[in-house]
Amino acid sequence: MTTLTFRKPSAIPGFGVTLGITVAYLSLVVLIPLAATFLKTATLDWSQFVRAVSSPRVLASYRLTFFAALGGALINAVFGFLVAWVLVRYRFPFKRIVDAVVDLPFALPTSVAGISLAAIYSGNGWIGQFLEPLGIKIAFTPAGVLVALTFIGLPFVVRTVQPVLEEFEREQEEAAACLGASRWLTFRRVVLPAVFPALLTGFALAFARALGEYGSVIFIAGNVPMKSEITSLLIITKLEQYDYAGATALAVVMLVVSFLMLLLINTLQWYLQRRTSRGRTAPTVAPSTAAVTGGAQ
Repeated sequence: MTTLTFRKPSAIPGFGVTLGITVAYLSLVVLIPLAATFLKTATLDWSQFVRAVSSPRVLASYRLTFFAALGGALINAVFGFLVAWVLVRYRFPFKRIVDAVVDLPFALPTSVAGISLAAIYSGNGWIGQFLEPLGIKIAFTPAGVLVALTFIGLPFVVRTVQPVLEEFEREQEEAAACLGASRWLTFRRVVLPAVFPALLTGFALAFARALGEYGSVIFIAGNVPMKSEITSLLIITKLEQYDYAGATALAVVMLVVSFLMLLLINTLQWYLQRRTSRGRTAPTVAPSTAAVTGGAQ
């Protein structure tokens, strides 16, 4: 007896064709340029490579770039979650305008963003004129790099967390409240486990975006070697000096470290999603003693 198998029709037929186009496109846009970077670095011997990527100026740019990117992503993880929460949970006047403002860093040219931030936080700017008398200087310091990277990373967190909050069932919070859980316990045991994978994704996207930022940073950082010079600017400087091998060596280090950090974050995200899927559909919260005794009375 012959068994007939039926396949569901696909909107885009042809697995082989679509897979071939996908691989070709990714190779052309991503893999081949990255391979060219590694091949260019191969023109250096090991001692030259180490010398190019480990000079004091280069190490200072690494520290500033990675720590500023990490700090900006952490700030956006906290405040981006709050912005997403407000946009999802509350109704208020001009909500659509606030929602559109979140996307401004996507739309603004990075040079415009950098000039705007420098104008605001400089000594005679709207905010800088109040901060500098207090001894807080933002523009043309490493703090300016942090501000710029925080500015460009905010939408990544908000737009990643927002859909998850919209789909989250509020009945779970109500059930936790009925069991006597406090607001903090409900948030920690019910809301945060459901949102954390998306929050981690937004953090990773903001971090990755900040590592490669150039346009907005150079206008507010001051670009002083050993102090406020980011790695992207140092790569451009080496290219202007026709040191192509040295520039690609710095690019390779940034690429490898960024890839390893994103791999670590994605592995953690996969683990959390797997742990959540193995858990209960609705997280339970142990009833508080007051709630139990109150019910017994």
